[in-house]
Parts: sequence; structure tokens; C-alpha cells
Amino acid sequence: MISEAKLNEEVEGIIANAIREDVGPGDYSSLACIPDTAQGKAKLLVKEKGIIAGVAFAQKVFAYVDEALEVEVLIQDGAEVKVGDIVLYVSGSSQSILKAERLVLNGMQRMSAIATKTNAYTQLLQGTKAKILDTRKTTPGFRALEKMAVKIGGGENHRFALYDMVMLKDNHIDFAGGIPEAIAKTKTYLAENDLDLKIIVEARDLAEVEAILEAGGVYRILLDNFNYEDTRTAVEIIGDQCLTESSGNINEDTLAEYAKCGVDYISSGALTHSVYNMDLSLKAV
Repeated sequence: MISEAKLNEEVEGIIANAIREDVGPGDYSSLACIPDTAQGKAKLLVKEKGIIAGVAFAQKVFAYVDEALEVEVLIQDGAEVKVGDIVLYVSGSSQSILKAERLVLNGMQRMSAIATKTNAYTQLLQGTKAKILDTRKTTPGFRALEKMAVKIGGGENHRFALYDMVMLKDNHIDFAGGIPEAIAKTKTYLAENDLDLKIIVEARDLAEVEAILEAGGVYRILLDNFNYEDTRTAVEIIGDQCLTESSGNINEDTLAEYAKCGVDYISSGALTHSVYNMDLSLKAV
């Protein structure tokens, strides 16, 4: 996973780009009817039950737009919220509050939806050792916030991008000429370029599991679209030689059963690509 410093850099980039996109040369709606000396206060109101996420992000947005804005946080990231709860108050320049409003809401609504779904998945895994992972199936330009939301919801992050972990999937293996070739070439490349990266290899069947183990030096084997029986068998074959991960069209109905097969991780793109924004609003008070 990327460092905290790199993650913060990504978030700062998201904020700068989003404000550029949304505000451009000026928020003419506010500039036209609100004096630049006007002061105001607004509350962030919860309109749907779930797990709140993005409070720290909102604070960064307000500070980026106007360092003089004051934010009073009442509910922290990761807390359960209900309709009518007030997450925070922001006070200061009315123009600045309105300039930050849409980005704060866009970010928090999506992050809260992801955190809520992740939390529901973690509840289904109780009593097993399996942990839920996200994927790279994220909104372009918004990945850092979506990954943060998964963590807030109780999940764990997979690799952040293509540069912080090696994952040899079916196409890599086929293009490289097979599992032994793909793994051997990867080890050589990492050594020659002085890269200390973990290697995950995808297996499509039990024969490929055996081939991966024979090649060795793998951090985790991804059992892609395995049924329950083959997953249990694969876990037994792998033992403590490396970690295991189930993936492929796993949802609320199948998650617990895969966890009972004994895998260490279950990855789900649905955490980030199949959520509906939580209903939040920013209202003047």
C-alpha cells in the first residue's frame, strides 16, 4: 500500500482538481447576490442511515477554499448515523461556504455509501478469519477517497495502483507464456530494478494453484471464480505456504460461504463500483 504521505498528496490533488473543475473563474451565482463581506453558518445534515465517512476530507476542502472557515465536528468518520443527525457546522465567509459545498457533499456522500457497504460486508464475515478487500475498480480521479472510505468502513485496502504491488492476472500469465514464465520474469525484473514489491498471482483452477506453489516466492494466490468446493481444496493445498484470496462475482449472498472456506481475504469491486450515494445536505442555519 502507498504511504500516508502519498495518500495525502493524492487527496490534495483531488481537491485542487475538483475546485478547478467546479469553480473555474468564479462562482458567479454567489458573487452576483452575496456580498464578499457576508458571514454565515451551515450544518451538514444526515438524511439517510449509515456509516459517515469523509469528515476529515471535508475539513481539508474547507481549509483549501478558505483557511478562515471554522469547522466544528460533532460526529467523526466511521460513526453510525441516522436521519436528522448533524455531522458538523461550518462558519465564516458565506461565499466560501457555498464554493466548497458541492465538493464536500460529492465526496462525503460517495465515501459514506462505500463505508456503509463495507461495514455491512464486514458484519457478514464475523466468526471467520477472512477480511474484505477493495479493488482498483474505482471512479477515475477519485480513488484515494474511495480507498479511504473502505478503511473507514472496516475493510482493508488492496494495492492502491499498478506501482505498489505486483498482481499477475490471467492476461499477464497468457502473454508471458505461462505461470512459471510469468513468475520467473517478475522475480528477475524486481531484482534488477531493486524493487521490493509483493507478488500476487491469479489462479483459474486447482492445477494453476499447484503451478504457482511450485514456482514459489508468491505472497498471495488469488482464487478467481472458484466454487466453494474448489476453494476449500485450494486452501488445504496452499496451507501456510502463502496467503489466499477469493475473488470474482462475490456478493452479499455468497460472501459468508467463501469466508467459511478458510481464505484469508475476499476482494470485491462492488464496494466501490456498485454503491448509491448516501443522502446528505449542507443547510444554512
